Amino acid sequence: MPDALKLGFVPFTRLRGVLVAFCAENLKFGPATKAALSAAEAQLRRAAAADRFTGKNGSVLDIVAPSGLDAPRLIVIGTGKERELKQRDVVKLGGIAMGRLPSRAAEATILAEFGAGALKPDQVADLALGVRLSAYSFDRYKTKRKEGEERPEKVEVHVACANPAAAGKAWAGVNAVAEGVVLARDLINEPANVLYPGEFARRASALSQLGVSVEVLDVPAMKKLGMGALLGVGQGSAHDSRLVIMRWNGGKRGADPLAFIGKGVCFDTGGISIKPAANMEDMKGDMAGAACVVGLMHALAARKAKVNAVGAIGLVENMPDGKAYRPGDILKTMSGQTIEIINTDAEGRLVLADVLHYVKQRFKPKFMINLATLTGAIIVALGQEYAGLFANDDKLVERLSKAGEETGERVWRMPLGSEYDKMIDSKFADMKNTGGRWAGSITAAQLLQRFVGKTPWAHLDIAGTALGSPQTDINKSWSSGWGVRLLDRLVADHYER
Repeated sequence: MPDALKLGFVPFTRLRGVLVAFCAENLKFGPATKAALSAAEAQLRRAAAADRFTGKNGSVLDIVAPSGLDAPRLIVIGTGKERELKQRDVVKLGGIAMGRLPSRAAEATILAEFGAGALKPDQVADLALGVRLSAYSFDRYKTKRKEGEERPEKVEVHVACANPAAAGKAWAGVNAVAEGVVLARDLINEPANVLYPGEFARRASALSQLGVSVEVLDVPAMKKLGMGALLGVGQGSAHDSRLVIMRWNGGKRGADPLAFIGKGVCFDTGGISIKPAANMEDMKGDMAGAACVVGLMHALAARKAKVNAVGAIGLVENMPDGKAYRPGDILKTMSGQTIEIINTDAEGRLVLADVLHYVKQRFKPKFMINLATLTGAIIVALGQEYAGLFANDDKLVERLSKAGEETGERVWRMPLGSEYDKMIDSKFADMKNTGGRWAGSITAAQLLQRFVGKTPWAHLDIAGTALGSPQTDINKSWSSGWGVRLLDRLVADHYER
């Protein structure tokens, strides 16, 4: 749908197609909206009374063929108590507006005004962000549509506002983030027969068109570096593993970069410790952490962020071939530490172990944040509302938590402690790759922590938020592209100068 969406900004006097308006409690409209809808005011109030619509936040009043208006439909969305609205609420309202448009509507106008008056340019851009994200769908492999699913080839959505030029300028930066989210969603939604490590690396390399420096390490290069853990996971696949390094240098020359690392298991069968067949198809999304990193690097480059950033993604497939690694094997990591394999389905931490050490040693970043669909245990603990956050730096935790509340991509801090280390101690190696059933997400994080040294570090376990995502007003897709907006906000608020 994003490819079919044409989004633009127009003055309040230019109203075309389906009209979407907002009102506060007690049917309070802004002055421009009130003027635009004056001819239909009587019908609107009768319809509101009949439907008991008062403007409660998120509520919708839908009027077909409103009298006195040159519009096929009028949709009124309640904003509730507007003094309580946050930025994420404005984005959500944009999503509601897009979501309520009839599927066959080819043109619509959304009036960017609440009961208190016209929205500021940055608020208009947030409203448009909700529209863009809500419009997304992944249906490129469908060759037929059922009756009622037909959609026009192009949908024009005009956002009517007080200052279209200023809104368009604000939208340029926000749209860069939207594009990053859409890119992440596309990558996660792709089937594994299309998006294997080599193809994923090729798509990440396209960021060079935005000025991102992209380097792809193949198997011989990683062998030379001693990445035995990452290569061990992928050795059973017909598709060779890759390590992709993306660098955006928009900050001061020579300044230490921020580093973002993603788990990129393009498909995870579990390997020799094979998963049950039920829902295994979802494991095409086990590379959601890597997808987020690529989407974030796109966003930073497209909006020309004033920061130096490194994105690193380890791309593998975990397959049960005759050459696959086995339970009982001992793998030597790039750091020199050894890991005994207890379960080959605890593979993501092995990939991240080598990538974390590599990034730490080569780039000496200000911090490292890794994202991974790492454990089912985090879903048991937090469901799909929060991502698990593990960190060795309180300031980084505080900033991530604040960015999560502002964007709606929320995180919840989980514990780390030496008491958990004994659960991953091995009789035969420096550690084992799983500590058993209890505290599964914590022991996985404890293992990762052994590869970051003193570098400020945060691990986001996104197994519950990144794939099989809950349907929301701004996401109707199987994948939400979770993490791109969170990390872009973190960078924008604290690390750009």
